Parts: sequence; C-alpha cells; structure tokens
Amino acid sequence: MRVFNSSPPAEAQTRTRILSAALRLFASQGFDGTTTRDLAQAAGVAEGTLFRHFPNKKAILIEVATNGWVEILTDLLTELSEMGSYKAVAQVMRRRMWNMHKNVDLMRVCFMEAQFHPDLRDRIQLEVIDKMSSVAEAFFQTAMDRGIYRQTNAKLVAKVFLGMFAVAGFSNNTLMQPDASPEEMKEMAEGLADIFLNGVLAKE
Repeated sequence: MRVFNSSPPAEAQTRTRILSAALRLFASQGFDGTTTRDLAQAAGVAEGTLFRHFPNKKAILIEVATNGWVEILTDLLTELSEMGSYKAVAQVMRRRMWNMHKNVDLMRVCFMEAQFHPDLRDRIQLEVIDKMSSVAEAFFQTAMDRGIYRQTNAKLVAKVFLGMFAVAGFSNNTLMQPDASPEEMKEMAEGLADIFLNGVLAKE
C-alpha cells in the first residue's frame, strides 16, 4: 500500500498565511500602523477569520515574534551540537549571518516592537533568550571541561558568544553594507570568531 504525504489542514494553512502576512506588514508599517483589516486582506481571509485563530492583534504579534525566534534558536543549537570542532566558530557565525539576513523582517519587528510591548519582551526573554543562554553555557562548559577552552565563567562566555552572534546577524544593517558579498560576510565571520577565540592582546 502506498503512503502519501497529506497537505496541512486548511485551518493550519490559514493560520500560517495570517502569521506570514502579519510579519510582512508589522515589519513595513509597524504594529500600530497595521489594522486587522490590513491583516485580513494581506492574508486573503475575512476579518472575522483572524479572531477565530487569535483572540486579538497583540496575540498575533507575540506569536509572530516567538515562533520566528524559536526557529532561529533551533537552528543555532543544531549547529552547535553538530559542530565538528569547538574551534569552528567562524563557520557557525557565517551561517548565522546569512540566516539572519533572510530573517530581517523578524528582526525588525522584534526590536522595534519589544520596546513598546513589555509582554512581548518578557515572552522573548523567557522562551528564547533564557533558553539560548542556558544551552550555550552548557556547550562552552563542556569545552572547558575537555581542556579546549581555558577555565573561566561559562555563563559569561555564553553571553559574549551570543552577543557576537547578534552582531553577526545585524551586520548587514550596521557593520556591513546591505549588499555585502559572500566574501565580505566570510571575512566578518572569521574576524569575529578570531576575536572570540584568541582575544585582541598580542602574544608575548
């Protein structure tokens, strides 16, 4: 008997369309500048359908932000777990820069709206940042226990790494030009990794 992959149920597809439309609109015109009518039109659904899936517009914003970050977190943690060497930070940074570039709308929504919506900020902190920090801390503590990294505060090392991860992700809007070439992105990633692994002091 042949087994066929079934397509997602219509309700799930509708929910996905709503979230995708919300991400685009919130990034381009802001949460307050987007009406539920705008969302419904962009998603190709009736306005009442929005409220069958979400209690209000704020709930859509929170799900857009947290779902996107969970995907980014999952990708990062997968890369860390599969990294062939604890010294292969540059490859992780380079892939993160590229993936974050593809998620520019999500970055814009999160950092633009979190300052105005404490509940969104708290949700991202709890569901994403705290989990990311804990896993990264455990990852670097293992490297220290194996003698690959020098013994120091693993929690602080994790925070420094995640801070550099954020720099890498936003480099196309800050440290680099939006149309930076792959070679320029590689150079940036390798530079960040070198500073992370070796510091900036000249060796005696």
